[in-house]
Amino acid sequence: MKTIAFIGFGLIGGSIAKGLRKRDPELRIMAFSKNRSELELSQEEGILNLILDRPDAEPIADCDFVFLCAPVRDNVLLLEKLAPLLKEGAVLTDVGSTKTEICERAIALQLSHCFIGGHPMAGSEQSGYRASTDYLFSNAYYILCPISEDHPELSEKLSKLSSLLSAIPILSDFREHDRAVAAVSHLPHLIASSLVNLVRESDDEKKLMMRIAAGGFRDVTRIASSSPPLWEQICESNAGPLSEVLDRYILSLSALSLHLKGERRELSLLSLFESSRSYRDALSSQNRGALSPDYSFSVDIEDEVGAISTISVILASKGISIKNIGINNARDHGEGALRISFYEEEAMEKALTVLERYRYDLRK
Repeated sequence: MKTIAFIGFGLIGGSIAKGLRKRDPELRIMAFSKNRSELELSQEEGILNLILDRPDAEPIADCDFVFLCAPVRDNVLLLEKLAPLLKEGAVLTDVGSTKTEICERAIALQLSHCFIGGHPMAGSEQSGYRASTDYLFSNAYYILCPISEDHPELSEKLSKLSSLLSAIPILSDFREHDRAVAAVSHLPHLIASSLVNLVRESDDEKKLMMRIAAGGFRDVTRIASSSPPLWEQICESNAGPLSEVLDRYILSLSALSLHLKGERRELSLLSLFESSRSYRDALSSQNRGALSPDYSFSVDIEDEVGAISTISVILASKGISIKNIGINNARDHGEGALRISFYEEEAMEKALTVLERYRYDLRK
């Protein structure tokens, strides 16, 4: 692997490029993006060697890997344009959150010799190259979706590349992938956005709901701050599996509503809460899933002069960077008075250890 191209160069493409550059300074990296200024910034930072003027530029023929990092439906349109340019043995892959549409198109174009679907399951509420990092995929699942069993070398190559990014490769049928992410990624985004809008529309003139919507509410709706155009494409391109799981979720909510009205007494809220807690507690905290991670915890402190400054100074003295720190005005779910966020898990764990030594009351 000597030369790699990115068609689209935002958060995901930029993070892959930074991660690979960190591990191989001799790698030749090129990219095309509609946002030229971000390409120029990347070149200044030493990440990009070459800026492409169009997605099907001649240097694509030199590449060992070509990553389609545009919006999911743009990636589908790029397949037919880029495939004829590839040299023998080159790998064409995408990073989209849905796989069926692009994999079926690749099958129709007879690209089983060069195309494999890919989905690095990491992200951020922020978008664009400026939000990219060289550690975004550390311990994140990287799902590989081959379109044929005839070319296992494609899976091997993409698996090795994902491991270079410290990601965890997983093989999956592309249809099963879309069914899974519909439930664990796309539906939660619809729920979060719908819940935020429900509260917005239900609020009164005094904006009481907005005022107390902190703590737990902000946590469960965090993903509603993600890019609207991006998520519109993701949800529409996975409409079948998403509508199926959404219908099942609506039925479950309707049953709960009937129970609260006294019409479905056989249902048990206690059973609901117990089974959901048991399943959630069994989820691994080591591996990152479809939703972007939240590296934060809360601290219970007294409201006194200098309390926040003291914590900031303690963490700064240990070289720990804080992403955000704020007051929890609504703490009905047991949160502490302060919520502190970090850019990465390592910094969060280090901060927990440091503040525990100072006997702060911490709550993850």
